[in-house]
Amino acid sequence: MTGATYQHSESVVQAAMWLADQSSAPQLVIPQIHERLGLSALEACEAAALSNKHRTSRRTHE
Repeated sequence: MTGATYQHSESVVQAAMWLADQSSAPQLVIPQIHERLGLSALEACEAAALSNKHRTSRRTHE
């Protein structure tokens, strides 16, 4: 059985990249993403999770 694929919206991807570019994650990251970038709480959570994948990927390729 294969895992389901999920396509993130462009705004979630942009938020994830912004968060991954921060030297350290801001405190209260979900409200921060919601206020700064206008994402819903669910989208902000998706962006936070995706940013962790981006950070991990960057460390692997350094």
